Amino acid sequence: MEQSEQHTLNVENCKRITATGIQTVDSFSASQLVLSYAGGKINVTGSEMKITSFSKSNGQFSASGNITGVKYSAKSTGLKQKLFR
Repeated sequence: MEQSEQHTLNVENCKRITATGIQTVDSFSASQLVLSYAGGKINVTGSEMKITSFSKSNGQFSASGNITGVKYSAKSTGLKQKLFR
């Protein structure tokens, strides 16, 4: 099932994060989560983080813990992408 390029991301009281449109969980630990979506990656930092649910079939994701930061990074495009395949 191909997921659309749209996604949502909600952080509730710096304690819970929910997202849609997530394709994969690239890495996770108690202090960092790296998620992939159609536009690139989402890096979530914090402490005591736990994944509470993830459905690859519909892209639903949720985690809890002490969330201190969320950073987006876009997919590589152009010359950089062609050079480093």
